Amino acid sequence: MTDASKPQSPAFVRRHLQSAVIRADDYLDAARGRFRQIAGTHRPRHLAAYRGWGDATGVQMIGRVLADAPQGGPGEADRWWENLLNTYRRFESDEVPNVLIKVEFGGHAVEAVADHEGYYQAALPGPSRIDSLWADATASLADGTLATPQPVLLVHPRARIGVISDIDDTILHSGITNWKTAAQLTFLHNARTRKPLKGVATLYRALQAGAHGRAPSPIFYVSSSPWNLYDLLHDFMQINAIPPGPMFLRDLGTDAGKFIKSAGHGHKLERAKELIARFPSLRWVLLGDSGQADAKLYSQAAEEFGERIAAIYIRDVDPDIDSPLDAAVDAHIERIAGGRVPMLRARDSRAIAEHAAGLGLIDADSVIEVAREVERDAARPSLAMAASQAAAQGRDATAAPARPEDAGAGAAGPPADVG
Repeated sequence: MTDASKPQSPAFVRRHLQSAVIRADDYLDAARGRFRQIAGTHRPRHLAAYRGWGDATGVQMIGRVLADAPQGGPGEADRWWENLLNTYRRFESDEVPNVLIKVEFGGHAVEAVADHEGYYQAALPGPSRIDSLWADATASLADGTLATPQPVLLVHPRARIGVISDIDDTILHSGITNWKTAAQLTFLHNARTRKPLKGVATLYRALQAGAHGRAPSPIFYVSSSPWNLYDLLHDFMQINAIPPGPMFLRDLGTDAGKFIKSAGHGHKLERAKELIARFPSLRWVLLGDSGQADAKLYSQAAEEFGERIAAIYIRDVDPDIDSPLDAAVDAHIERIAGGRVPMLRARDSRAIAEHAAGLGLIDADSVIEVAREVERDAARPSLAMAASQAAAQGRDATAAPARPEDAGAGAAGPPADVG
């Protein structure tokens, strides 16, 4: 029997507080929805059609119904306050729930209803023939208005390798281990002024191309970033020539499993497991960084799936020093050392490329190309250098700095690094 005189455990209190917050949030959402419906001010005006994925057996589509399209950016000359305002607009986006959506692909059409957060999901038959990595679906309201192209990644039946990559501090410098840097990059910069990790674009193109002339390898991205940043991440990859892929982000909200409620980064492992199970003919390359829990999560995947994991690469976020982060990653590497899954803590893209070429995951010639890009990216000015240049030239430090080769030409160049 439970002694009522004893205080309940923190876990018990936490569960009840969460339940109360979820009920209050649902009540407020319903009240706002009724008010907007009466006022007629909350109508769907934009479909955020996220990249879908699938193969010949079927395709999956996800998206969100919003009251307004994302506004602003990315501009090379955007000031810090413009970036801050655009970030606010992203997080203040108003979803439109309970809207009937029609999704069309390959001559088939299905309808789906957006949930209370505005998200829709749809499953359709896959194509009988796959000739390219990407195809186009169309999402619209049920009456055909707001027709929006929705790209679909298609896994070729001859593909042998799939790639699952983290985003923050794996392809995009985010400074997650330093909250001040992370906040500055998130709120005061945009897709043009954010900087990719050195050599990442060429490395990921090499991973996608694979080796021995096989079908292209699909790339999927998982992140703890919220869906509100989807357009920024989409633009960032496009601007920096990083191969696109479906993104699995997290929702801001109080519901079970949402960003505010869920602890840690376990959802990234959940998405990885779903993809590994969804495409049983593929072996997988997993990429993450030492700043979060990626080494732990990916080593768990190696223990569960064994040789279906072709390799694990963990970027060292502080490669010039020996840190507790390094020790934590190395402990997970040692834990799975008895298995057959190679796992590497890598200094940079060149180290990953050399190791991947040794495993036959990329073409050997790609290593030289990755090394060259690492050197070119290293020549980009840091944020501190950009600030000095900006002060001398009378411009904003958060705007994209000029490239060394453009010095004196007044041309905006690649994004600044943080250092």
